[in-house]
Amino acid sequence: MAASNGLAGNDAVPRMTPAARNRAFDTAASKRWLGSMTGILLLASLWEIAPRAGWLSRDFFPPLSVVLGRLSVLVTTEEFWGFVASTIRTCVLGLAIAAIAGVLIGLAIGLTPGARKYTHSTIEFLRPIPSVALIPGVILLFGARYQSGVVLITYAAFWQVLLQMLYGLNDIDSVARDTARTFRFSRFGYVRHVAWPTLLPYLFTGLRLAAAMALVLAVTAEMVIGSQGVGRGIVVAQASNATAEAYAYVLVAGLMGVAINLAARLLERRLLQWHPSVRNTGGAR
Repeated sequence: MAASNGLAGNDAVPRMTPAARNRAFDTAASKRWLGSMTGILLLASLWEIAPRAGWLSRDFFPPLSVVLGRLSVLVTTEEFWGFVASTIRTCVLGLAIAAIAGVLIGLAIGLTPGARKYTHSTIEFLRPIPSVALIPGVILLFGARYQSGVVLITYAAFWQVLLQMLYGLNDIDSVARDTARTFRFSRFGYVRHVAWPTLLPYLFTGLRLAAAMALVLAVTAEMVIGSQGVGRGIVVAQASNATAEAYAYVLVAGLMGVAINLAARLLERRLLQWHPSVRNTGGAR
């Protein structure tokens, strides 16, 4: 009787159908979107009200409507799109080089017996060095060209990718590792069938962190070194006392950061649909 009651109790528990599960995920995503939009609207309202109410000087902090008006003029100019294209080029090149180097060196260190022991101290010494400390050196090598920003981005992003690769290699299931050894997998077969599925989520985490860092460093290099890009637009506008234009370029840099983050997450969802971390969240992370 007890068993019967137990079975009846289990049968009485409602099971969520795939359609209901999708609706629940959509509802949760909508709530997150509404929450994000509410925060943006509050910030935009404060930006508009504070200068007009006299809380902040309009000479140094113009209202959002003035900044957007100036931005609407800038987007019609060739110089503006040249700045944006230069910043994107610097970010993409730096990220691509860092990703390739991080993956290859990470695999080499992680899969070579004893390599971590002998490289640990070197990594821990070089990793904390800030990229901006390299600015004098890259100026001497490349001058005020976009290559200077590429070097800074590559150096900073490389460590993000490398460390995530090493973390991922540490997380490989021991049973899968022993099975591959038993079946005498080649090194390439081991990487492809055993290591790579475990590494991909870690790799995308490193790329997301590196992408945000890349934009910061690209704009910083353009401001300090003077290479073409959004950062240079900010400096030129500030030097010309065009405050609204300077804030317009700052706003563009922020929008570029949002776009980079969304693109990275979309790519991650597309390539990791099979991974539990994506499936269990309905593809919305």
